[in-house]
Amino acid sequence: MAQILSPGTAAPNFTLRVTPDQNLSLQDLRGKPVILAFYPADWSPVCGDQTTLYNQVLPMFHKANAELLGISVDGVWCHKAYAEHHQIHFPLLSDFEPKGDVARQYGAYREPEGVCERALFVLDKNGVVFWSYLSPIAVNPGADGILDALDRLAR
Repeated sequence: MAQILSPGTAAPNFTLRVTPDQNLSLQDLRGKPVILAFYPADWSPVCGDQTTLYNQVLPMFHKANAELLGISVDGVWCHKAYAEHHQIHFPLLSDFEPKGDVARQYGAYREPEGVCERALFVLDKNGVVFWSYLSPIAVNPGADGILDALDRLAR
């Protein structure tokens, strides 16, 4: 398994496509907690369960003033179709080209398969990793770890 960034590490800044004609930079979200959810592929069954769950608990993330970003190596058009089909209400960022570059910086890239690991990060308002978790690729990590981290971060 990969060695993901550990708590206390400054999160690498990035700029990725969020739509075919829009970028989003991590730095733009400074001042509030950020949840990064790396996942292998939009249309895989476990990823579908994970993103649907996060969509359902999104109000709880927002209550903690946190922004959620999904990241995979899928292209923006794939993300667009997937988000529309599943009515996803948080940004899905495309780590498409150079493929997996951001995932590599976070230690969340699966070289043999060419996809992201199923890795979660909660960043504090200063862009430092507060909590990180690497889930087995075939297991939905759920939202409890994220919610617990956000609760501890707020204390």
